[in-house]
Amino acid sequence: MSDAGSQARLVSVDVTDRDAVDRAMDETVAELGRVDIVVNAVGGGAGTALYPAEAYPDDEWDRIVNLNLRSDLVVTQAAARAMIAGGHGGRVLHISSVRGQLGINQGFSAYVAAKGAINALTRQQATEWARHGITVNAIAPTFVATPQVETLLADEEFRRGLLARIPLGRIADTDDLVGAVLFFCSDASSFVTGQILTLDGGLTATQ
Repeated sequence: MSDAGSQARLVSVDVTDRDAVDRAMDETVAELGRVDIVVNAVGGGAGTALYPAEAYPDDEWDRIVNLNLRSDLVVTQAAARAMIAGGHGGRVLHISSVRGQLGINQGFSAYVAAKGAINALTRQQATEWARHGITVNAIAPTFVATPQVETLLADEEFRRGLLARIPLGRIADTDDLVGAVLFFCSDASSFVTGQILTLDGGLTATQ
């Protein structure tokens, strides 16, 4: 990033470990001076933990919820404390999912619960942190063509069913998220907070 006129600091950390995250955040602020934006993009794993709702195992529930909710919460709390201490406001963007609104007949109980909680947490954090000039929003995409969902999308029956429910008739790719991310992380969204923007090609409009 220095070649582009900016500084970047790469830190490898277990984002479910509060102490490790706090240390990484403190070191980042010490080196770079402030925190302006946090994007919580850790998550997924739903396709690796498909179980009936009535028999979802505790260890898998904890794994998926920690991956998709605790990782989000711990990092956001650390970043928000730095933003509040800095007094400059900031932007928080959570990556939720359309599954925070819609169930799926595929054994996704823990994932759906975690993403639904992120939607509620977005509204709560937005309410509490507005007085500090911090906006908190979320984007909620449907399936995006990434390595995380390759197995599911390789199932032709599943893929056909998904495409049939998306009015735009295609699977999203990562470029489809870029505009929304830039909007919520910039001054263009300075009067927008507590919102969950669904990026689903029209899927929820038909449900």
